[in-house]
Amino acid sequence: MKKLLIVFALALLAACAQPAEQPKEIPIGVLVDLSGPLTTFGTNIKNTLVVAEEDINSYLKGKGLPYRVKFYYEDTKVDPKVALEKVQALDAKGVKIFIGPMASGEVRGIMGYVNANKLIIVSPSSTALPHLLGATKPEDKTYIFRFVATDDFQTRAIASEIESLEIKAVAIIHIGNAWGRGLCEAIEPLLKEKKVEILTKVEYPSPPPADFSPYIAELERAISGNYEKFRGKIAIVAFSYEEVATILAQTKADSILLNVLWIGCDGTAKSAKVVGEVCDKASKVKLFSTLFESYGRGLENLTKKMREKGIKDDPYQYALNAYDAAWVLTLSYIEVVREKGKYDADLMAKKIIDVTKKYSAGEYGIKTVSGFIQLNVWNDRASGDFAIFQVTPKCTWEKVGVWKFETGKIEWK
Repeated sequence: MKKLLIVFALALLAACAQPAEQPKEIPIGVLVDLSGPLTTFGTNIKNTLVVAEEDINSYLKGKGLPYRVKFYYEDTKVDPKVALEKVQALDAKGVKIFIGPMASGEVRGIMGYVNANKLIIVSPSSTALPHLLGATKPEDKTYIFRFVATDDFQTRAIASEIESLEIKAVAIIHIGNAWGRGLCEAIEPLLKEKKVEILTKVEYPSPPPADFSPYIAELERAISGNYEKFRGKIAIVAFSYEEVATILAQTKADSILLNVLWIGCDGTAKSAKVVGEVCDKASKVKLFSTLFESYGRGLENLTKKMREKGIKDDPYQYALNAYDAAWVLTLSYIEVVREKGKYDADLMAKKIIDVTKKYSAGEYGIKTVSGFIQLNVWNDRASGDFAIFQVTPKCTWEKVGVWKFETGKIEWK
């Protein structure tokens, strides 16, 4: 009997000595620009997701859930070809859910592969209208979600801004991808409705060229030929990324383009390159730039945690969207596995819609950082205001107004 007790005790001791079961990893690919024309925003997203990973894993551990999220960062340089290569490489490693890519051209470039392989992506910053991505019906975007308002909202904000500034004529310069063309296409009827004349539309290649002189010359011809006619009421509209800094840098100091206002967009708003490299020119033309704006109750705590990590920049809107996307993807994944016993992409696509509502309503006990997220039939965010920023002589971006979605009007500070 004594011998049996000793054997039992040894067996129990051995069992206790076994290491605890390791949490199951939920791998999430993060497709961001870390060295291209959206570096400021891509880096900000990555910094914010560092905090998100810690927050999510702390939550999962506290709830006794046997999972641990892990982010796999890839630099896409806002190049659709590179984005596709990165998606394929991560897919081969077993990554099936993604945050990003950032630009609409990238989303369009990977859509075929994503749909064919049933990968889930949530872009925090792609804003082109669905048809410009190649989606003719909502089913074409079953696996593609976007947590930012699309360009039909932003162009309404920019058109209202132009009207409010009493601009009567504009010359448009835009990047030649789905996003740039989409903004240009969407704003044309709005400007016509407001009786604003479009003097010219100048398209440059994507990826952006090193030499912008031919495009600058075309803008100069359009502005100089109409400057007296619309004196004080003429502007440049730039649907660009951070290469707008290069455009301004290559614009000569005595150019007529520096005597008119410049209207930017979400690709230029709060750009570190602009205030760091061409502040004198940018502050002279103001470079009014719109940026989707929606804040949640968790923002203050997120900002505090980033400060504690030594991250000086506040989380920008795209980063806030990415933070919330990380939570929604994680929670949806867990619900899918709990319900089906394994991961299933089709159920995941359905769960994201339901989980987004519950997450926004606070049902998981988590405070959103980007406010309430309402998705439309295209799996895109369906509402939101747009803040308006301008470059100051102190080389900072200052918020000077807000376009309110509910009224369609601008409230200037």
